[in-house]
Amino acid sequence: MRRFLPLFILLIALGGFAALRATRPAPSPVEARERVWQIEALTAQTSSVQPTLVLYGRVEAPDQVRAAAPVGGRILELNARDGDRVTAGTVLARLDPRDLQPRLAQAQADVEREHIRQRFDVDAVRQEKTLLALAQAKVARFEKLKDARLGAESAFDQAREEAARVQLMLSQREQAIAEHPARLAQLQARLAEARRDAQRGEITAAFDARIGKVEVAAGDQVQAGQTLLTLYASDALFLRARVPAIYAEELRSALHRGEVLRAEADFGSQRVLAQLERIAGEADARGVEVLLRLVDSNPVPAGAFLNAVLQRPQVDDVIALPPAALHGGDRVYMVQDERLVGVRVSRVGERREGEEVRLLVRAPQLDTGSTVMVTHLPHAIDGLAVEVIQPESRTAPAARSAGAA
Repeated sequence: MRRFLPLFILLIALGGFAALRATRPAPSPVEARERVWQIEALTAQTSSVQPTLVLYGRVEAPDQVRAAAPVGGRILELNARDGDRVTAGTVLARLDPRDLQPRLAQAQADVEREHIRQRFDVDAVRQEKTLLALAQAKVARFEKLKDARLGAESAFDQAREEAARVQLMLSQREQAIAEHPARLAQLQARLAEARRDAQRGEITAAFDARIGKVEVAAGDQVQAGQTLLTLYASDALFLRARVPAIYAEELRSALHRGEVLRAEADFGSQRVLAQLERIAGEADARGVEVLLRLVDSNPVPAGAFLNAVLQRPQVDDVIALPPAALHGGDRVYMVQDERLVGVRVSRVGERREGEEVRLLVRAPQLDTGSTVMVTHLPHAIDGLAVEVIQPESRTAPAARSAGAA
């Protein structure tokens, strides 16, 4: 019995195991279900919109004025500072008049001296004509005496020399009288220049402007032609930027048709408006330069950099989609019978409104009312099972499936 007891226990265990296995419940069959991906979608609507371009440019003042010293002198007064706004007629700087008046007085004296010289020359001509007549009569007398052998040959020659000398003096005087208008005009021009410089010694603003930069201070000694300050009209500012060369002809044609292409930019907390005015005729690797006139440039100084959004000419029959809807650069997916259907599209551009960006596309297969997926799925393929949900009801895809397809 001791020898067969382990074998008996082993047989009982095997019999119990066989009984438990024979009476166990049958497992339920595993059902393979296809994975369904949750996506967001929108209804396509064709419309006519204006695409936009993002521009980065610098504000310039093409009519910037450089106020320079007319003559060398000392700055007596300076009434402007960098960035000041001034009205037309405002005195910006004043040179010491003691540096300007001597030149004006000298020019006036030169003109007056020329008038006196002219009067003297006219009186002298009358006297020299009388002397010439006397000298010619003397020559005639000595010639008669010489012919009658009553006078010396040397006396006759001396009389002729005296007559020639008087004739030369008379010719020089007449030439001086003839040159009087030219000399007077030259001196009057110098007088006008001196008066102009004296007036420019008080430098005033010719128009409503903003001071760009002041380069001198009161008391400085300046040279003729040295820049004192710069100013520009604050209502004539332009934004110089570059656009891709492929858009240049489109924008130029729109300007020729008389279309108004506007742009918007943010400068601090203020909105700046601009309008496309000119397009350069040459391009380089960076694009084509364009000039946009700022409509309300009061808050913007020259030299500021702006990020603007320019409107392109209107395009028709396009669909606006968020960037996430585009796959591979030229494909979107429609939702038909809860399945994805790939559609190739052509990009027309994009439209930016504030922080929101919409891609503008065209596709013959997309009609108004089509449902387009706007969730970016890197593994999206035709026929993929999807479920359209609202953004707030999104759940993890794994919770929606019990197994892989």
